[in-house]
Amino acid sequence: MKENRKSFEVKIRVPFFDLDPMQIVWHANYLNYFEIARAALFENNGVDLYSFYGRDKIIFPIIKTSTKHIFPLRHRDEIVCKATIVDAYVKLVVDFEIRKAEDGKICARGRTEQVAVKTPEMEILFSIPEEIRNAFGF
Repeated sequence: MKENRKSFEVKIRVPFFDLDPMQIVWHANYLNYFEIARAALFENNGVDLYSFYGRDKIIFPIIKTSTKHIFPLRHRDEIVCKATIVDAYVKLVVDFEIRKAEDGKICARGRTEQVAVKTPEMEILFSIPEEIRNAFGF
């Protein structure tokens, strides 16, 4: 495993519309926070997955997600969502950590996995393009 994994953090303030009837963040909205951090991680490292579709007809669907909910988030909580790339060889694997900005209390952890797929054949490519691997140091 790579020791110096690339990470990026984003600050988010929990909006009212992310709450469920119990006044805590609805579980699926954690994936939205992960996506914001993942997109920022990729952008910060010069990785534009959309350009691969236009240039090479390759898409990068998410094939697996997982979330461990540790402490509930509430309206107006200031949070930090950290995204860390942990693999970019066969698939893109990103780990996430959401913590409260004020005290660092961990609220959730998660992971997403993406593969490269050649269109229109919808053929899974069993390697991530070299340009992306290099950007993330793999």
